[in-house]
Amino acid sequence: MTGSFPLQLLPIGWKPNLLLIVATIVALGVLSQVLADRYQVPSVLFLILSGIVLGPKVFGVVTQDAFGGSLSTIVGLSVAIIVFEGAFHLHIDKLRQAPSAAFRLVTVGALVSFLGTAAAVYYLLGADVGIALVVGALLIATGPTVITPILEIVPVRAPVAAALETEGIVNDVTAAILAAVIFKAVTAQQIDPRGFVIGFVERLGVGVGVGLIVAGMLWYLLTRVDLSSGNAPTNARLMTLAGALVAYSIANTIATEAGVAAVATAGVVLGNVDIPYREGIEEFKGTIRLIVLSFIFIALAALIEIDTLLSMGIAGVAVVLIVALVLRPLLVFLSTFRTDFSFREKLFVSAVGPRGIIPASIATLFALELQHLAAQEGRPALVAQSNILAGTVFMVIVVTVVFQGGPARWIAERLDILPMRVLIVGSGKVGRSLAKRLVERREDVVVIEKDEEILESSRSAGFTVKPGDGTDTDVLRSAGIENAKTVIAATGDDDTNLLVSQLARSTFDVEDVIARVNNPSNVKPLEELGVRTISSTDATAWAIDNAIERPALSNWMTELGRSGDVQEIEVTSEELAGKTIAALAEELPNRCLIALVGRDGESQVPDADDTLEYGDHVTFLGQTEAVREAISRFHPHD
Repeated sequence: MTGSFPLQLLPIGWKPNLLLIVATIVALGVLSQVLADRYQVPSVLFLILSGIVLGPKVFGVVTQDAFGGSLSTIVGLSVAIIVFEGAFHLHIDKLRQAPSAAFRLVTVGALVSFLGTAAAVYYLLGADVGIALVVGALLIATGPTVITPILEIVPVRAPVAAALETEGIVNDVTAAILAAVIFKAVTAQQIDPRGFVIGFVERLGVGVGVGLIVAGMLWYLLTRVDLSSGNAPTNARLMTLAGALVAYSIANTIATEAGVAAVATAGVVLGNVDIPYREGIEEFKGTIRLIVLSFIFIALAALIEIDTLLSMGIAGVAVVLIVALVLRPLLVFLSTFRTDFSFREKLFVSAVGPRGIIPASIATLFALELQHLAAQEGRPALVAQSNILAGTVFMVIVVTVVFQGGPARWIAERLDILPMRVLIVGSGKVGRSLAKRLVERREDVVVIEKDEEILESSRSAGFTVKPGDGTDTDVLRSAGIENAKTVIAATGDDDTNLLVSQLARSTFDVEDVIARVNNPSNVKPLEELGVRTISSTDATAWAIDNAIERPALSNWMTELGRSGDVQEIEVTSEELAGKTIAALAEELPNRCLIALVGRDGESQVPDADDTLEYGDHVTFLGQTEAVREAISRFHPHD
């Protein structure tokens, strides 16, 4: 019996049935998610490795034949769910956080990726112009299948996340439609630029049109039809899921690959209108996404031909390096020019561009069609072109998922771009003023607010806002409290602030909790919880006293986080530990001073002969950029 090693240990002719295959895929999917949470690595890395192990070249459990020729249909419907789920979360207020970067990534960035990849495939692999353009179009896509799992464990700043999410969803649509149009022209042997444009617009129009119609119907059913029975939340979830699948199927039936545009359109529209049971729908789709992601990435193993990858040789490796290390950084830096992205954030986005299931599934279909045409029309050259198409796409997917998606968290930590996640409960005048200062310091701020009018005002100001009651554990959890380092209770009601503080400390074990106190008599019960308190009465009196007695210092303090800053950090540099304060003065950037040194719970202004020890707490005072540079030198390790 030929085939995989494990099957040789079983009775001759034995093959796993479909039920066993599906159960194995779901089980490995859940295990991959558990491992991803445990080791803070995107789940797609474990999923694709599991898929390779289960694939034809190892265990031989998952193969194309095992699905009876229906694999492409199953993958297509799975992609529809993933794209719809990602688009549903793409709220307009997110796009406002990085409008220019997101727009350029899906226009200038997509064009650079398309033409650059096509040129590399044409010159290095000797592909026909048409096939090179098809590969270039397919590899525009990053997609929510790979970006969403990465952002779940890499909490980058909201504008960076918004740009990556937008790029993934929009470029999935662009890649699918553009590749289909070019491939149709290639197989018809009629390369006509005007036909490209018309075909692209037609498919995009079909997808957008179907998506709008389905979204309108779902909105009507969810808001106008009586769903008040006990099963209403479940019915709403199932209707939404069915709507996504219907939109994809109808659009794809009308025009090839228009289904991706349809589900993306429907998802964006429904995600930005007022519908009931939104949180239940989001939670349900999250569970479905886990199962679907598991299926499509493990099933991807049935599509990967190891021999085809190996046949690419050094030229194939060169193409992958150009795509990942030349074109990706080029398009990212062009797209983020003159934005508020820091240099390190640009490097992170450059280093995280894994490709997903859209190019894999479409490349497989195209490769099979090319092989069919080669046999049917007597065009043997198409077999070689088929190998170039499938081999290049799969090689880029495997390499970018493993080496860009897998270590994404590690890359973010090394670049030091993971901001302090801050939750502010209450977006009144105090909460909004604080949020503004923290955002200006590039902190990742989420504001929780239940008052609709205040909520909309905060959204209009550009803040990331989570609607709901801050004393509700589900609201806190959905706002990201489990990843928060700091929670600030800033409402005007002391009872609310006390309850928020109790939940943050006892239920979610947040390290740093700060509460606004309006009545000084409430300070003691909060401090007994281990909560730091800011009394409105005492803070106002202190500020007025400073303005009278220390006007220069008072004026400078108002600029903290802008032109000036004060930061306390723990010394984790082995190189600097053991040096005197006088010697360390040479290590400090200009316009930065060591104001305090803390040890064993006590802080004091240091003497020039004092020696700094590893683990001391140092307070820097000075110009904002100088303070940041000093922190990176004295605190290089977490």
